[in-house]
Amino acid sequence: MKLAKLLIPLAAVLALSACKKPPEKQTEAERARAVSVVRVELRPITGALSASGDLIPREEAAVVPEVNGYRVARVLADVGQYVKAGQTLVQLDNTLLQAQVAQAQALAAQAEAQAQQAEDQARRVKDLDGTGVLSQEQIDQRRFQATAARAQARAQAASLKDLQTRAGKLSVAAPVSGLILEKNVRPGDLSAPGGAAPWFRIARDGQIELAAEMSEADLAHIRVGQSATVTLPGGVSAQGRVRLISPQIDPQTKLGDVRVLLPVRSDIRAGGFGRALFADASAMALVIPEAAVRYDADGASVMTVQSNNRVRRVLVQTGQRGGGLVQLTRGPPAGTRVIRNAGAFLLDNDMVRPVEGAAPAVVGPAAPRPAT
Repeated sequence: MKLAKLLIPLAAVLALSACKKPPEKQTEAERARAVSVVRVELRPITGALSASGDLIPREEAAVVPEVNGYRVARVLADVGQYVKAGQTLVQLDNTLLQAQVAQAQALAAQAEAQAQQAEDQARRVKDLDGTGVLSQEQIDQRRFQATAARAQARAQAASLKDLQTRAGKLSVAAPVSGLILEKNVRPGDLSAPGGAAPWFRIARDGQIELAAEMSEADLAHIRVGQSATVTLPGGVSAQGRVRLISPQIDPQTKLGDVRVLLPVRSDIRAGGFGRALFADASAMALVIPEAAVRYDADGASVMTVQSNNRVRRVLVQTGQRGGGLVQLTRGPPAGTRVIRNAGAFLLDNDMVRPVEGAAPAVVGPAAPRPAT
């Protein structure tokens, strides 16, 4: 009797177990992990245009001697000094030339006296033609001597003027006002107009500008007079403006020049390096959220979601950043779905359940970060 009571509940449990259906197997799509995705979009990025290059003088003047074979007596200027147009920079030794000038003055005076004497004798026979007082040959000879003496006087005067001009060139002056960038002359050097290097290089008015190269597409968004912030290697920056845009593109590199004129400051030096950020320029660019980019030993990459909802890793190159977005200079085309969170643990060919979300709505001024 007791055994029968124990067997009844056990039989009921077995009966209920026999009524349960076996568990159904889930498909791969049902097991897929839900992930947030965004699409690669083409958007205008304000302040995304930047360019780097060398700092050069806007206009450079070279100072060379104009006379040959004279020794440098004094050097009156040095590198880093501001000079005015016409200011004497080098004084050449004039001892030898002064003696030549004195000699030429004496010869010119002598020739002038002889010319006046000959001209006086020619005037005396002015009205004696055909009178028989003097032969016609003697009359013509006096007139010829007067003409020759005057020509000799003019030649001596020209020789004197040439020496006086040379004497004036012994003071080598600055052709323009500006900052001396380079000096290649010492006391005792001999002047030689065809020398290997100019004695001085001067940046006219001390103006320095950034000479940068930009692609043809970026040049289309730059205009003359546009403002730009130029950052120097030391971290300091200066506000400049676009002075010139190259009228042609290099057929080999497909790049064009942009010149950004900078203020005259002691920390802006010719020969240095600078990077310009054109804050009010806008350009269309492919963008995604910064969080979607993954960085590893192979470089930057994103996880794209294909039409069959499988994941594929794609290498990219990034450009400027702003407003939570990053520019893709190389990567998937516009409209491609990308995993929003690069930290998600996903592998190639994994299946996911994409949940689309909107990217940040505003793209602000971009920080000048280097491209990856």
